[in-house]
Order: sequence, then C-alpha cells, then structure tokens
Amino acid sequence: MGSVWAILIWAAFASAILLPIGIAAASPLLAWRDSIYIAGGFAGVTAMALLLLQPLLAGGYLPGLPARRGRQVHKWVGAGLVAAVSLHVAALWITSPPDVIDVLLFRSPTPFSVWGVVAMWAVFAAATIAALRRRLRMKAAVWRLVHTTLAAVIVVGGIVHAMLIEGTMGTVSKAMLCALALAAATKAIVDVRPWKALTRRSSKT
Repeated sequence: MGSVWAILIWAAFASAILLPIGIAAASPLLAWRDSIYIAGGFAGVTAMALLLLQPLLAGGYLPGLPARRGRQVHKWVGAGLVAAVSLHVAALWITSPPDVIDVLLFRSPTPFSVWGVVAMWAVFAAATIAALRRRLRMKAAVWRLVHTTLAAVIVVGGIVHAMLIEGTMGTVSKAMLCALALAAATKAIVDVRPWKALTRRSSKT
C-alpha cells in the first residue's frame, strides 16, 4: 500500500509540473517569438515549477526523500532556481534592455514586473546567504527565520508575478501550480515554525 501511495504522490507531482510546461510549449503565442524570448519564458516556467519542489524537499514530504536527504537536494534545486531566474532575466535583457532596466528600477508600469523583481532579489538574497552561512556565523534559529522569510517572499512574489502575466502558460494549469506551491510552502513554514526558537529565547530573557 505504501508503494502505491508513493507512486500516486510522485505521479501527481509530475503532472502538476509537466502539465503547465506542456501547455506552454504548445501555446500559439510562441509562433511569433524568437528563440531567446522563448528560452527566457520557459526559464520562468521552470522557476515556477521549482517553487513547488523546494518546500516539498525542505519538509521531506516526497516519498523516498526524507527530510535530511531532501534538504541536500534542496540546495541543488536552489542553485537551479537561481540559474532559471538568471536565464529568464538575461533573455528579457537581450530582447529589450530598456524594459528590464525599468523593471529593476521599479519604473515599469506593469504591476507583474514589480512582483517579479521582488521575487528575483529574494532568490538572489537567499542563495547568497546560504552560500555565506558559515562565514556569516549565523545562529541556526536566525538562519532558519531569515531563510524562511525570504522563501515566503519568493513564493508569494513569484505566484503573483505569474498570475498577472497573460502568457503561454494555461490559466487553469498555472493557477493549479501556483496554488500547490503556496500550499506546500505554507505547510513547510508551519511545520518548521522558524519563529519558535526566537520567541522561546526572548521569553527567557
């Protein structure tokens, strides 16, 4: 019974990721776009898929990947998320540098751009802090709170950014992926409770 349940979970996870990617690949909007723009768009879709995977790995919710092993994979997927976001932005830069500059300086008139750039900086900040954790000598409780806070910003910013864009991703499949990513991130945060250690320490002082 356990193996059947594991197969169903992995099948549901694969469907949640592959369905939006497949719909985006079949979108008629791609017919009028160049290869660089398409690559950047799919990098964004990939980043959204990784937003679902990351909390599942961190929380050890995927069968065959317990929390400790899942967190190790979580680090590599985090690097993949940074690469996907970088490719997404780089492709848009090549396509239209002035638009990207406006977005980075929060001058863009499109609301989805603001959410996207906030999520982007949160991704880079989380990756930088993770890489420099030992040098920064951050205590475990502080690290957990900072990392979880940045993760929440990434998920919320990425979801709003994706939902406001009328692009190649199907509306229903995109909403499903975003809802699952939000649910997974919320459960992981509630289970980890990064604020608990700090509140416990403050109550003792």
